[in-house]
Amino acid sequence: MSLRDKCSIIEFKDLGDERGKLVVVEGGQSIPFDIKRVFYIYGSDSTVVRGQHANRESEFMLINVAGKSKVRITDSKEEIIVELNRPMMGVYIPKMIWKDMYDFSADSVLLVLASTHYDGSEYIRDYEEYKREME
Repeated sequence: MSLRDKCSIIEFKDLGDERGKLVVVEGGQSIPFDIKRVFYIYGSDSTVVRGQHANRESEFMLINVAGKSKVRITDSKEEIIVELNRPMMGVYIPKMIWKDMYDFSADSVLLVLASTHYDGSEYIRDYEEYKREME
């Protein structure tokens, strides 16, 4: 299975009307996991790189609810870059996929939905270690 198949781009339905926009994200329905943790990144700029890790247990959905950013995703063999630039678009990142988030616009708010509660021991923060584990 290719990296692009594993890390799917999801287009959420825009349920808005004349009163404004409404996007609904439901765990186990519009995304492939139940949501255990929610956090967001803001106040970064185009020079900042966030992420720089893989997770042994956590799955993620990344959605830029304001502004835009890019995500470099790799499994150590393939690499794709996704520009998150619409609040109804997200990228799914399964377990054991390396991710770097960067090129944040000044107004960027990157919402991250996770399948697990935080556990620092499941993070792989060294890319060389990650590549060895992926062999």
